Amino acid sequence: MSDSVKTLDIVELLALGALWGTSFLFMRMAAPEFGAVSLVSLRVSIAALFLLPILLYTASLKPVGARAGNVLLMGFFNSALPFTLFTYATLFLTAGYTAVLNATAPLFTAIVAFAWVGERLSRVGIFGLLLGLVGVVVLVWDKLGGGLSGAGLAIAAGLAAAFSYGIAGNFARIRLPGLGSLELATGSQIAASLLLLPLCIAYWPAEMPSLRAWLAVLALGIPCTGIAYILFFRLLVRLGPAKAVTVTYIVPISAMIAGAAVLDEVVTGRMLAGCGLILLGTGLATGVIRLGGRA
Repeated sequence: MSDSVKTLDIVELLALGALWGTSFLFMRMAAPEFGAVSLVSLRVSIAALFLLPILLYTASLKPVGARAGNVLLMGFFNSALPFTLFTYATLFLTAGYTAVLNATAPLFTAIVAFAWVGERLSRVGIFGLLLGLVGVVVLVWDKLGGGLSGAGLAIAAGLAAAFSYGIAGNFARIRLPGLGSLELATGSQIAASLLLLPLCIAYWPAEMPSLRAWLAVLALGIPCTGIAYILFFRLLVRLGPAKAVTVTYIVPISAMIAGAAVLDEVVTGRMLAGCGLILLGTGLATGVIRLGGRA
């Protein structure tokens, strides 16, 4: 791989991390007015409308249609379900805190790969998983006293969303090999739109949301989802999952910075400690960080 391509990969990873990090800020801004389901339905619909013309101009929708059943499942596990759960979580948690929960997705991906695909884990990988789980405990410990209500239920939703991403990552590798990055991105957003449309109609807010909330929805739909998924699937195809997953390290940082700058959210020492353990565990479990070898 040439130096110029490596530089492009780094730039795209940083851009993707910034886009996905700020998406938690926009969820925080719009969710109270739209509600989780309606907001996500709009988000994926806008993303689908943005991506579809690009796909039709550069490639074809036929490969997506030929694998419609699997694409529909991909849209559910990779967008409809986790987006809704994370959006719900932002009603009770800060953008940075929710983004740290999102950082557990590679850990769940490794666990699902072990259970479903039979992918073996080294001793270091197992240690990484355990370390990541310790990080989760450190992160949520002070909020567990309230039980499964409010923040407790939001944490459970965030972890369930990350687990859904773990299913989606392995599902794409097993059931959708050979489908291009743009086809995956567009197909999954169209599928999520169709799945959420009835719920969006049923749970549409009684009062019209503000202009600020609508602008947040547009930001979620186009740059934070449409453009971000193009970048992610491009990196996934070019670098492979082990390297593309390093975007996980950037997302919580950008979310914390955005939340603190725009909404005056507080970044606590417990958040930083939990985030550090989760990311270190992720690095060890995915092989991005290697003990006694090159990273």
